[in-house]
Amino acid sequence: MKNFLDKNFLLQTETAQKLYHEHAAKMPIIDYHCHLIPSMVANDHKFKTLTEIWLGGDHYKWRAMRTNGVDEKYCTGKDTSDWEKFEKWAETVPHTMRNPLYHWTHLELKTAFGVEKLLSPATAREIYDECTAKLQTPEYSARNLMRKYKVEAVCTTDDPVDTLEHHIKTKADGFEIKMLPTWRPDKAMAVEVPAEFRAYMEQLSKASGIAISSYSDMIAALRNRHDFFASLGCKLSDHGIEEFYAEDYTDAEINAIFNKVYGGKTLTQQEILQFKSAVMVEGAIMDWEKGWTQQFHYGAIRNNNSRLYRNLGPDTGFDSIGTFSTAKAMAKFLNRLDDNNQLAKTIIYTLNPSDNEVIATMIGCFQDGTVAGKVQFGSGWWFLDQKDGMEKQMNALSVLGLLSRFVGMLTDSRSFLSYPRHEYFRRTLCNLIGDDVEQGLLPHQELPFIGQMVENISYNNAKKFFNF
Repeated sequence: MKNFLDKNFLLQTETAQKLYHEHAAKMPIIDYHCHLIPSMVANDHKFKTLTEIWLGGDHYKWRAMRTNGVDEKYCTGKDTSDWEKFEKWAETVPHTMRNPLYHWTHLELKTAFGVEKLLSPATAREIYDECTAKLQTPEYSARNLMRKYKVEAVCTTDDPVDTLEHHIKTKADGFEIKMLPTWRPDKAMAVEVPAEFRAYMEQLSKASGIAISSYSDMIAALRNRHDFFASLGCKLSDHGIEEFYAEDYTDAEINAIFNKVYGGKTLTQQEILQFKSAVMVEGAIMDWEKGWTQQFHYGAIRNNNSRLYRNLGPDTGFDSIGTFSTAKAMAKFLNRLDDNNQLAKTIIYTLNPSDNEVIATMIGCFQDGTVAGKVQFGSGWWFLDQKDGMEKQMNALSVLGLLSRFVGMLTDSRSFLSYPRHEYFRRTLCNLIGDDVEQGLLPHQELPFIGQMVENISYNNAKKFFNF
């Protein structure tokens, strides 16, 4: 019987162990998509308690706690102490067995704090006090945690109207780890509520210095901000979409749609889809012009619980996997760009594993030989960034594409303790490949090449792909 979370955790064969310890483990981290709060990096934030760094904003944990019968005041409550919240999390942890939270929790405790005890009600106070005391030392500031995990670069997620002042400060401070912005223009496509869209246009106008009264003005303002992001090292865009948008439209139609929604009138569903399609194409062309990589995260149904959404707001744990028939629209969108030689490097992530083979075959249609793996199938995302989800994604990519050209893992997290997800991914990768070698499905004589492949997927491919 193997011990839990020992040095060969998730590594079931000698070959897997060799691949991980000799190749994957030593590679630095490029976290090319995350939701870190830039001000925390800029100000080298000091965390007051384990609850602050671990439970604040973590909707994964909140979902588990609610499912375990924990009252909301211990999840998002404002008048509940940090210890009370942590105590309820500790009560929940033993019930998360076979959920990735159980692995993540203990991997983070071990790698960040050197704590190897299992978290439970019996150990909660001891672990809380020990970790909170360590957080008071300089070693556990935001920047030093990034150093601890050998992070080389992070790409945050930022709105076009953001001042990026924290990115500017971080660079000016001479912080050796790159913190680069990522262009996330979702609000420029959000025309479902006219008043909110008009308010955002006013923000965009102020940020860009361009008066907006037409669709062409809006695109000019976005291009102005796109240039500003590029000046600060931005190399990626990101789009959180339910599905791909690829409706036919004319310039006249889009101008009329903009005027309608800007004037406060509600759009038809067809008009909404046309407008989103047009803005996505314009943004994709901007990305192509600058040599950026565009990312598309699709397949989530958000804010399903309207009562709790009204009380708690977005990103609090009430989203789910969605089912959308988006393959034709995805193909049409990519083809529209490729047909004009304007398709940027692209990463597509799905929240629904039933689309794995769809994406794995779709990306093969738009590889053009200019860049290895120009169109990528992104790593298991959100509900899928766990062992089973990552294995399914890598298996689909392996049999229908080139796993060796994969740009690997990202945290997609706002937590400074989430970097062990890269270790979790690398161990899963090495176990998957190591098992093939052990079974004779891959030649053991090629272990030097396979080891290099593991290093590439862990780090080198991303560094080269994003031009870091």
